[in-house]
Amino acid sequence: MGLFRETLGVEVLSAGEGRAHLRAAVRPEHLNLHGNAHGGFLYGLADEAFALASNSRGAAVALSVHMQYLRPVFEGDVVEAEAVEEHLGRRVASYRVEVRRGGDVVALFTGTVYRTEGT
Repeated sequence: MGLFRETLGVEVLSAGEGRAHLRAAVRPEHLNLHGNAHGGFLYGLADEAFALASNSRGAAVALSVHMQYLRPVFEGDVVEAEAVEEHLGRRVASYRVEVRRGGDVVALFTGTVYRTEGT
């Protein structure tokens, strides 16, 4: 059984204790009708980082997410998503995910989870 991130070509660089760092190259099948990376591709990358970070402390499910697209990304670009835990409560936790191309932030994702396995 393959994972969704494998379909997107996402590589996990690191993951653990409320954080995750992923990378993917923009391929032709990731492009939208304007010739840049589809928002769904960037969202999928950010959401995978969010999922790994938030589930690193026990099972969690998303309650709310928000994505801002700041700059276009093109075929051949390599993008990285880095998730960082902003808040860890007994039942709710929040995360910030920056999607970068080199030193530029191209998208910003924030998400809140319900922790089904509290500490």
